Amino acid sequence: MTLTVDLKEKYSGLWGDMVHHPFVNEMGIGTLPPEKFRRYFLQDYVFVKDLVTMSGQAVAKAPDMESASVFNNFLGGILDPENDLFVRVFKEFGASSEEYSSVGANPTTQAFGDFVVRTAVEGTFDDIALVLFVTEGTYLDWGSRLLKEGANPDSPTYREWIYLHSPEVLGSLVSWLEVYINHSTSMDRLRADYLFKTTLRYEYLFWEAAYSGNDWFDS
Repeated sequence: MTLTVDLKEKYSGLWGDMVHHPFVNEMGIGTLPPEKFRRYFLQDYVFVKDLVTMSGQAVAKAPDMESASVFNNFLGGILDPENDLFVRVFKEFGASSEEYSSVGANPTTQAFGDFVVRTAVEGTFDDIALVLFVTEGTYLDWGSRLLKEGANPDSPTYREWIYLHSPEVLGSLVSWLEVYINHSTSMDRLRADYLFKTTLRYEYLFWEAAYSGNDWFDS
C-alpha cells in the first residue's frame, strides 16, 4: 500500500466529511445561500496569499527543474486566472474592492495560513508536496463527485467554481503530486501523518467556518 493510499484510508472519515460537506452539496444543487459563498470566497482570497508563499518556497526548494516547474505552473494559475475570477465574483456578490482588499483572516483562515506558511518555510519540498496533495486532492474529489452526479446549479459562479476543480483542471497536478510522494520521497511516516491529518482537518474547518460563521469576538 502506498503512503497516500494508506493515509487516505486511515483518515477516510474526515476526507469524506470534507468532500461531502453541506457547503459542497448545497453548492452542487444551487441552494447554497449567496452570503455563505461570499464569506467563503473572501476568506479564500486571504488564504490564497499563503498558498503563493508556499508555492514560492516549493520552487526554491525543488529537487529538480520538473518539480520546480509543477509548482511554478500552479503559482501562475493562482496569480492570473483565479485572481480574475476573484474580482468577478466579488463584483457579482456585492463585495467592494475596499472590502476584499482589506478583509482580515478569521480564526480558521489565520490558523490554516500560519500552518501552511510555517510548513513551507521550515519544512522540505516533500512536506510542501504532501500539504498541496491534500488541499488540491480534496478539492478535486468534491469537484469530480459533483460533476459525476450531474451538478448544474443555476448560479454561473457555482458552475465555474465546480469546473475549476474538475479532473480536466486539477487532475494532472494531483496525479503528479501523488506519484512524487509515493515514489520519489522517503518521508518519515509520523511526519507525513501529522501533515496529512492537520491539513485535512483545516480543509474541513474552512468549510465549517464559511457555512456556519467563524468570526473574531470582540471583548
